[in-house]
Amino acid sequence: MSGKADPRTAGEGTTTSRTRLDRGRGALGPALELVHTGRAPTRAVLTAELGVTRATAGAVAAELEALGLIRVDARPGAAAGAQGRPSHRLAVAEEGPVALAAQVHADGFRAALVGLGGRIVATAPGCETVDADPAKVLGSVVDAGAELLRASGRRCVGAGLAVPSAVAEPDGLALNPLHLAWPVGAPVRRIFEERVRAAGITGPAFAANDVNLAALAEHRHGAGRGARDLLCVATGHRGVGGALVLDGRLHTGSSGLALEVGHLTVHPEGRPCHCGSRGCLDVEADPLAFLTAAGRAPGPEESLLKQSEDLLRDHYDDPSVRTAAEALVDRLGLGLAGLVNILNPDRIILGGLHRTLLEADPGRLRAVVADRSLWGQSGGVPILPCILDHNSLVGAAELAWQPVLDDPLTALA
Repeated sequence: MSGKADPRTAGEGTTTSRTRLDRGRGALGPALELVHTGRAPTRAVLTAELGVTRATAGAVAAELEALGLIRVDARPGAAAGAQGRPSHRLAVAEEGPVALAAQVHADGFRAALVGLGGRIVATAPGCETVDADPAKVLGSVVDAGAELLRASGRRCVGAGLAVPSAVAEPDGLALNPLHLAWPVGAPVRRIFEERVRAAGITGPAFAANDVNLAALAEHRHGAGRGARDLLCVATGHRGVGGALVLDGRLHTGSSGLALEVGHLTVHPEGRPCHCGSRGCLDVEADPLAFLTAAGRAPGPEESLLKQSEDLLRDHYDDPSVRTAAEALVDRLGLGLAGLVNILNPDRIILGGLHRTLLEADPGRLRAVVADRSLWGQSGGVPILPCILDHNSLVGAAELAWQPVLDDPLTALA
């Protein structure tokens, strides 16, 4: 029998290897997202989640490690009682690339570097003064981020900006930055991108509403993990915002303006709202509304959000504070019940002052929502506090990381 290969099958091994390689490259993005969100802690889980062979999963993990994005632990300890060979552990690379994240709110702005896994690697000292010129503010926050990058020596994949305004697509215009004194329709994404380029930072630049980004971060790394239809409602330093994540993606509507929950009417005879209506959540359930209802004059030394949260945590037994908190809980619960009736989410998460209100009296808020919502009466919707520190910053970084999660080879080329 001849030792020569059969010419009819000589190319089969090469073809199989090429097919496995092509399939592996197509799986790089999904694999990275699984590790990024903590859903594939081992190579065995990665294999099962991707639906590929063990060899393909190994090749995918090795390529992501070669790109400096993940770390593969080839010598994991076997779990007690486990049988068979223990699987390699997977984790994001602690010294890998970062995204520049920036956030502007009514009481200041901040820059940070955020790695894969939603890890905040470094933050710049926050600024408490927001100029009426968006170009000046965004220039300052980008300069702070650029200094962090220089000090870290890390590669930057891009930049993301969180702002307390609806951001209209496709032009990236801040339509209602009411608490910033910025002009209506300010082109925040274009300005941010220009400042990012001027600072010598490569990669794409993005901008979006801060509560949308908080919801995205919590869905991937925090209290929203595992939810399919996630509703997030939060107070920033002023006003109330909302966001909806459907099947892992932000629902932003036809032009980026969906879920303006701050303008749900919850007290028809209430305070005048900036939108022209009265009694909207935006002015009935934010930090300023709480301080006013509790008879406390806001001070200039701290943000309204911090003053409100400190008052709730330290003086909840004070009758005036408790009465004000109960009024806000009832109005928030009324708004949430309406949203539950319309959206039927499988989980609600609350941020900012709303998180602190939930922690102060969880039973009251859940009872109001259950009593006022059709679906709540049949079993209730879990209502949980957000758990990530600086979740809007982490969400801003998620915008910059998304092209890498979609196609690591192209994004890092």
